[in-house]
Order: sequence, then structure tokens, then C-alpha cells
Amino acid sequence: MQPRRILDCVVTQDGRELVLYQRGDTFLIQIDGDDLMTSRAHGSEEEMARLALEALGDHPAPRVLVGGLGMGFTLRATLDRLDGRSRAVVVLAEVFQAVVEWNRGPLGHLAHQPLADPRVRVEEVDVGYLLKDSPGAFDVILLDVDNGPDAMTLHGNRHLYHHRGLERSHRALRPGGVLAVWSAYDDPSFTQLMRRAGFDARPVRVRERPGKGARHVIFIGRRQ
Repeated sequence: MQPRRILDCVVTQDGRELVLYQRGDTFLIQIDGDDLMTSRAHGSEEEMARLALEALGDHPAPRVLVGGLGMGFTLRATLDRLDGRSRAVVVLAEVFQAVVEWNRGPLGHLAHQPLADPRVRVEEVDVGYLLKDSPGAFDVILLDVDNGPDAMTLHGNRHLYHHRGLERSHRALRPGGVLAVWSAYDDPSFTQLMRRAGFDARPVRVRERPGKGARHVIFIGRRQ
């Protein structure tokens, strides 16, 4: 077995250690020693983009907000689903500058350099700020900023999953717009929160790899 080596290490705003590892052709990001994501399993992120854009339906020039870059798989799946729609705009919000740099460097090839797509606008900012300051700005919002409503990675993400945060997502969408939230687990109370915030919401179980692997959940909600 090839040794695992550290490519980079940063400290989050709340003092936690975010580390990028490589072993052979596999990449891993850990937070305080816990696995956060791996380049070997990204099917559920791709499913999130598919489900959200299918729920939106035909739109010649949608404006999409992707919250959380990770290893670029959600962004790549979004761009692929928008193939042929040159007037689409995808705003990518990522709070960690290092993650953006990793995706322009050692991770870029994994998702075929999605940050180089001319439809992408990168905002190195907490996605919550964009939601607050962008009423009616988006047709689709994809939130993949943490492991789910528990907000394991960054405690500051918790506001996104509370009622006020969901109301901000609702206001940031145009009528008929779609919110998709990635989660490592189901949480019926979160579905109810989405409904109280004005979404026609449902959870969808997906696999971390096509046809196999752990089951994750995508919460899909259309603005009523």
C-alpha cells in the first residue's frame, strides 16, 4: 500500500484542522482527523445537481448558486447538466480560500477543472452572506457546505439549517426556484423545517457511488 502524504493543512475559523491528503491517485480531506470527503465517492454530490436541475425544468439561462466546493464534483455535475446553456451563470461560494486553491491545483483534474468554465463566478465568502444579500437572485441553490443539519465541519454553518437560514434561501430564490441540501443522513425534522420556511420539500435517498456505498440524503425543496 502506498503511503499517505499531506499536501496541505489549514485551520478553520473556529480553530479546527483541515488537511488535504493524497495516497496514490486518491485524495482525502479530513477535519480534526475525521474523514470529510474522498475522491473515490462522489455519486451523491452528482445526484444533488441532477435532482435540483431536473426539478427546475427547462430554463434557457438559469442562475445557480453552489454553496461549497469540496473536490469540485458538485460544481462539475452542475455544469454538465447545463451543457449547451452558455448564458447560464453558476456562482460558487466557498469560505475556505485553501479549498479554492486546492481545486485550482492538485484537485483540479478530478472534476476536469470546473473553475475554468467561463460560466463560473467564484466568491470566497460564507454562502450565508450571499443568501442574505441576494433576494430573488437564483433559480437553483445547492448547499453542500457541511455533513448536514448538524454542521460538523464549521459551527458557523448551523444558521443555514435553522428556520432563519432556510427563510433566507427561500427569499434568495425566484418563484418556482429549487433548493437542494446535501446530508450524510436523513432528518425528518429538517424536512419539516423546510416546509415551514415555504418549501414543498422531500428527502431523496442516494448512493455515494453508483449503485453501491453508503446512503446519503438530498433534501429537495421548491419555492412555493
